[in-house]
Formats: sequence, structure tokens, C-alpha cells
Amino acid sequence: MNIKSPQTLVNEAMNEITTISPSEALEMLNKNQCNLIDIRDAVELQKLGRIENSLHISRGLLEFSIHPESPFVQNNNLDLNKETVLFCAAGGRSALAVKTLKEMGFKKVSHIEGGFGNMSSSGFKVIK
Repeated sequence: MNIKSPQTLVNEAMNEITTISPSEALEMLNKNQCNLIDIRDAVELQKLGRIENSLHISRGLLEFSIHPESPFVQNNNLDLNKETVLFCAAGGRSALAVKTLKEMGFKKVSHIEGGFGNMSSSGFKVIK
């Protein structure tokens, strides 16, 4: 049996996707050039807080919620022509999620290096 480790999957994804720094993401957010999507679980948001002006879609529902015809996109007026920037706690789940969105056909999609951990010390406002 040849089962890849989660880290191998993340490393493979990292070779195919765009990774941006927290400061790049903050600049894009401040210029209203991106959709900032938090894919952490609800329990993580309750425990650690959330990033101001980010939307929450848990990783398990991402592909269903981010589809252009989904109620989530329509109700939140998500402009999918903007860059869609994903983040999780440390960057592993968001790397895999960006790879999946690229497979779905998304072109403007990236994730934040180091995830929430780096963002909270890089100028993003955390709301408890």
C-alpha cells in the first residue's frame, strides 16, 4: 500500500498554487481587491477569534459554498472576479483547498503563508 502523507499532499499542492504573504493579503483586502475566506472549523473561530472582513466557509463545505450558483456566493455578493484568498490555521488545509478550487476552474485563487497564525501578528484585526 502506497499512501501519501498529508504533508506530501501539501508539498505537492504548494508546487501548483500561489502563496502570498500576510502583508500582500492585507494590502489586497484594504484595496477591496479580494475575497478573504477563512476555511477553519467553527470551533477554531470561537476559540481564537476571526479576522475582520473575512468570510467563513468551513473546509468541508468549500466546494459547495464557493460555486458561483450557490446561495452563499449570491447572498454574500461574492465577486468571484476578484482574487479569492483562502486561509486556515497554518497553511496546510488552505494549500489543499486552493488546489481543489483550481481543479474546479478558479483562476484567481491563492492562500496565505502561515495562515491565521501569521495573519494575527501581521496587522489583521482579530475579532474575538
